Amino acid sequence: MNTNPLIEGRKADSARRRQRVIKAINTARRAGTVISVSGIARQAGVDRAFLYRRKDLLAQVHAASAEPPGEDTGPLVSRASLQADLANALDRGSRLAARVRHLETKLSELLGEQAWRESGLGAPDDIEQFKSRITALEQQVVELTGQLEERGQDLQAARSANRQLISRLNTARATGA
Repeated sequence: MNTNPLIEGRKADSARRRQRVIKAINTARRAGTVISVSGIARQAGVDRAFLYRRKDLLAQVHAASAEPPGEDTGPLVSRASLQADLANALDRGSRLAARVRHLETKLSELLGEQAWRESGLGAPDDIEQFKSRITALEQQVVELTGQLEERGQDLQAARSANRQLISRLNTARATGA
């Protein structure tokens, strides 16, 4: 059988890299370190793309990363449970931040009202009433702009008809009819 030495060399190199990846996974398992695609690729001296192109090796890395650490140093914690805890903490932080913003707004409003009462100037003007008036006026502007455009078109049509009539009249006078 005729084999190409380049192909055979490439296959051998791939097999060596595969063995280094498997060894890196086993070493990381025994050491109880965090296992990730980047970490295993770095430890094995291969590109991450090498792992992503070989689904079986990638599956081994993901399986190893989901396992609890090798050494029994305390309660077993999986990567998935840590990620769930982090997601819950981030969600709780977001809810608390929204609650703080709401309370700050309410406090600001109450302090403003109290300052108005204590100053003797009276209550602040009804902002909602002004906003609804602005909206009504904006709508009126839109309607009037539309009417103006229509009347401008009517004026242009009347001018055109007037020009035609004057032209006919002048033609009739010139011909003596």
